[in-house]
Amino acid sequence: MNYGVILAGGSGSRLKSASRPKQFTVLGGKVLLTFSVETFLACPNIDRVIVAAPPDKLGQTRSVLEEAGLGRAEVCAGGEARQDSLLLALRHIESVYGLEDWDMAVSHDAARPFVSARVIRENIRACAGCGAADTVIPATDTIVVSEDGATVGAIPPRETMYLSQTPQTFFIGRFLSICDGLDPGRLGRVTDAARILIEGGVRVALVPGDLFNIKITTDFDLVVARHLLGEGKIDRS
Repeated sequence: MNYGVILAGGSGSRLKSASRPKQFTVLGGKVLLTFSVETFLACPNIDRVIVAAPPDKLGQTRSVLEEAGLGRAEVCAGGEARQDSLLLALRHIESVYGLEDWDMAVSHDAARPFVSARVIRENIRACAGCGAADTVIPATDTIVVSEDGATVGAIPPRETMYLSQTPQTFFIGRFLSICDGLDPGRLGRVTDAARILIEGGVRVALVPGDLFNIKITTDFDLVVARHLLGEGKIDRS
């Protein structure tokens, strides 16, 4: 089974203009969460879609999805941090459906509403061939490394640098096995699934991402997203 796991458990505290959790922000006449859920449900390569939502917003999340005609998506309780939501969603899958060795999770941030079916398909294909996959785009700016936050420590070759997006895709049983072997403190400090997989000895393939697959984190990101949907112009003043 291929599970689409949509992580929508955060509060979106950096989105200052929002009067509600970020995933419930209205964008182009639609609730932000529904964009990615709709894409995953429409993808023939995905068998089930699981949405990890804030524990106190489960009813609201289900209502939003049902009103959008997306009631086939299953809602489970997420956690305070992104990694908590991912693990809780995977444990939900394990407890409700059981796990086979080939069961795969295509994990995606609800805050990236413009993910494409092409990216989802290529994640699944790359994971099947390599063991895991991470969606990336090449870095177009020079990356500067600083250990002290005040001076430049190193400037890696730009051609070796990539910016990670989502989805990130992996075999669920293998990922959970690696997490079970980690110290809880260590697990809490690692926020990226690909890093956990790499440190656990899993090869992670690069999947070409999409510049339009932006993550809505700040008010500026929201302005850009609305501009992409034709809702307004970007104010550069």
